[in-house]
Amino acid sequence: MTSLRNLISRFALMLMAWLMGFSALVYLASETLLHRFVDGRLLALADTLAEIIDHHPDILNIPPPDQAPLVNITPDAKNQQEIHGILHFLRVFSPDGRLLWKSPNASALPLISPAMLHRVLIERTVYETVAMPDGTPSRRLFVSVTREGAVRYVLQAETSLLHYQTAMSELLILLIVSSGATLLVTWLGSLWLAKKVLTPIEALCTGAETMSEADLGKRLALDSPYLEFRRLTQAVNSVLDQFQRNSETQRNFCEIAAHEMKTPLTILRGTLEVALLKARTAEEYREVLLSNLEQVDRLIALTRPLLTLAKFTSSKPPVQLAPLALEPFLHEIVQELTLLAHDRQIALSLDLQPVPPILGDAQWLKQAMINLLDNALRYTPPGGTVTVRTRAEERTVAIEVEDTGHGIEPEHLPHLFERFYRTEWARAKDAAGTGLGLPIVKEIVEAHGGTISVASRVGQGSVFTLRIPAYFDQTRLAPTQAAHSPFPTTT
Repeated sequence: MTSLRNLISRFALMLMAWLMGFSALVYLASETLLHRFVDGRLLALADTLAEIIDHHPDILNIPPPDQAPLVNITPDAKNQQEIHGILHFLRVFSPDGRLLWKSPNASALPLISPAMLHRVLIERTVYETVAMPDGTPSRRLFVSVTREGAVRYVLQAETSLLHYQTAMSELLILLIVSSGATLLVTWLGSLWLAKKVLTPIEALCTGAETMSEADLGKRLALDSPYLEFRRLTQAVNSVLDQFQRNSETQRNFCEIAAHEMKTPLTILRGTLEVALLKARTAEEYREVLLSNLEQVDRLIALTRPLLTLAKFTSSKPPVQLAPLALEPFLHEIVQELTLLAHDRQIALSLDLQPVPPILGDAQWLKQAMINLLDNALRYTPPGGTVTVRTRAEERTVAIEVEDTGHGIEPEHLPHLFERFYRTEWARAKDAAGTGLGLPIVKEIVEAHGGTISVASRVGQGSVFTLRIPAYFDQTRLAPTQAAHSPFPTTT
């Protein structure tokens, strides 16, 4: 696994390699451009000399072949000044290699070699680089000038490469110095950057690694002027907050679950120990078994909601949202519970208004509705009524479960959806209850993006209201105002 420090070092090495390549490219490009500049200047000088000769043909008085060549012909003062101001070293040769004319600052030697003369007559334009007697490099250009299809003379333009060589040497020194300084700064900068970046991260890692379960209340502190590190610290502390909350919730849940399971297990153990103290009749053993069976049923009733909570992901049920029509959905649930309501002599009815579909998971919503209706039927006396209502609101659909039971005292309403919480009246009424039904309903409703609230008054009953986001397809229903409830409400 590659560390961040190695990554920064690799990037610095890549930058160094790129800088060295760029410096080499600059040097080669500069050399090529200067080379082309020199060659272009020589060609311009040769063209200028050819134009002067065309305008002043008397400069070159080429003698017949049987006469001696004119080696040092000098133009008049005006032409010589014009040539001297433009050219460096200029010579004119005849097609057979005789020197016809040279500029005042050019030496008569060396003459053009037969091989070079032959090459010029074929290629017409030839460049070469030679070393002068003093070791200075020189650039030469040979151009053959033709008139009426025959070579009339050969021009030679020559310039010293001393300044060119000096410029390239200075450029090379400049590139080496600047590249070396840049490479040094880059390397030192990479080390500084790695230290600046890794020191806070190492501090966070050390703090997180040394943190134990007893230190969950502590938070990491990082004194850094950089916003990114502050955000990283806040993110880590947020994760620790969530972890602490989950850990405390899990611990409390285990403690309460163990406490709730301890009572029936203690009763089971006590009755069995008493039954084993002496021999008993078959009827007495039967009573012991019936008593233990009640405690087993209580444990089973407690285990079922615990298994339901165990299915939740991050304390939320894994719902699969899809459009769901409420009318057939509620009809099916009420039909399943009608027999139970009839046995308890309670009237279970529906009061459904036209509402749009909701976004919901039928399986989880069915469990939530069964939990609510089971509570309503459990705590409603015989002869009472339980009614399921629906109504459309602005962006949600409200589902109400109203009963005519005992009601809930106001001081219990804020704690009603806490796990294992039960009122004294509920414990006395139904000792087999677990206190997990309403918390499960709340988790299911919130997983759907909805809310649950309760309004209750002692002696008149309770109204539990679920609000689930509506699903609008083509038709949008007009919003309606929520009905006013005379009971105190909590969520």
